[in-house]
Amino acid sequence: MAWSAIHAKLHTLLRQRVLLPKNSHILVAVSGGQDSLCLARLLLDMQTKWDWRLGIVHCNHRWREDANDNAEHVAQLGRSWELPVWVEAAGTPPTSEAAARAWRYEVFAEIASEHSFGYVVTGHTASDRAETVLYNLIRGAGVDGIAALPWTRSIDPHHADITLVRPLLSLTRQQTAQFCHQHHLPIWEDSSNQDLSYRRNRIRQELLPYLRTHFNPQVERSLAQLAEITTADIIYIEEEATALYQQAIIYLPTQKTWELQRETLLKSPLALQRRVIRQLLQNALPQSPNFHHIEKLVLLLQAPNGSKTDPYPGGWLAQVRKPVIQLTRL
Repeated sequence: MAWSAIHAKLHTLLRQRVLLPKNSHILVAVSGGQDSLCLARLLLDMQTKWDWRLGIVHCNHRWREDANDNAEHVAQLGRSWELPVWVEAAGTPPTSEAAARAWRYEVFAEIASEHSFGYVVTGHTASDRAETVLYNLIRGAGVDGIAALPWTRSIDPHHADITLVRPLLSLTRQQTAQFCHQHHLPIWEDSSNQDLSYRRNRIRQELLPYLRTHFNPQVERSLAQLAEITTADIIYIEEEATALYQQAIIYLPTQKTWELQRETLLKSPLALQRRVIRQLLQNALPQSPNFHHIEKLVLLLQAPNGSKTDPYPGGWLAQVRKPVIQLTRL
């Protein structure tokens, strides 16, 4: 093994952030593309230094004619590295990128749980982070959309003991490609990455190159840094909002009614008001609240007694009944 600058960079980062502690059991998601191959090889090279137990998982969406060959390519690579490999194929090809992602993470969580892996790692890079920031801004996701792809999170609510980690967020796609070339890693070229009917591909193939050429050659790093800074800000704001929620929101189970303490919320900044109300609506409504849902309840904070909203999804209605606002199902 040739210890490269990228090995040293990742080794230092893992020590500073404590992303993957010593003796961890780590399941590596490998698509066969450059980013996941770079990640797998880096962790394999560093395994003895950290006393990790490693395994590989590959998800076959059955979207492409070469999908089975791709899966076998990853399986053979894992066997050549003497690592256990799990290959899962979708019973029915997912109908969208979102459905595919949900299925993948479900597979990751189930295999990790069954085989005692405490961590699942993916090869997301600073380039992916930049693309996600742009994608979320374009679709109007707000400041939370800027805080894209955090370093770690729980893989899902049903497997809170399994941590999803993205160790390559400080590297660009150009760096992972260079690493794979230098270490002669057999990249599987995914033809779907060139399909511009996928909006993320259009951002990658057209928008980011345009921004690099005409605005900022380091636009990917700049957007990734924006995501990093915003993530820290949002963590703080969410903690403050959760504390305020405990003071301002009461649930009356016998009446199946939520009560908002108007004066408590009005003393707080608008940013916290919106986040508390979003938390409330996330608990009450059968679907995720949008900006319109949140804003009409914010406006009700200063409305006259008796004022009310139009019905929310699920048949909920908010009405001012001083000194509170009540959210009640019709």
